[in-house]
Amino acid sequence: MTEKRIALFPGSFDPLTMGHLDTIERGAKLFDELIIGVFVNTSKKSYFTPEEKLAVVKESVQHLHNVRVLAQESELTVNAAEKLGAKFLLRGIRSVKDYEYEKEIALMNQHLDSSLESVFLLADPKYSHISSSILKEVWTFNGDIKEYLPEAVYRVLEEKRDQ
Repeated sequence: MTEKRIALFPGSFDPLTMGHLDTIERGAKLFDELIIGVFVNTSKKSYFTPEEKLAVVKESVQHLHNVRVLAQESELTVNAAEKLGAKFLLRGIRSVKDYEYEKEIALMNQHLDSSLESVFLLADPKYSHISSSILKEVWTFNGDIKEYLPEAVYRVLEEKRDQ
């Protein structure tokens, strides 16, 4: 019997974008189980609360039966992966800049846990120019970003604007 292929897709998802969702949907086809880890990025100020992020990610992936979502706030990705039984880390790459950044992280993760393999998916070209940071900036100045966000994320953004 072959071992179950479990992957962890870690990220801050602040907010989850259609680019993230595209990577998740494609990753769900590659692995027996895909775990979305809603992690804290200590170098970024969050727009969404951890509870909001968890809720909108769960709602956005509910159509994928081999995907589950969990929050992770205070643990190295490699340690979380080990506890979850994940042997793969899924990451999306939009550009050469992303590649350089992800390569450094993958090499450090390899150093910390040589049994963990990083798998990179190239972004769909229609999403390769967007990032959570850019979308938050455009949103702040009332720009239209609806097509780049899952419905659940956009709804919560609208609610925040009305507050």
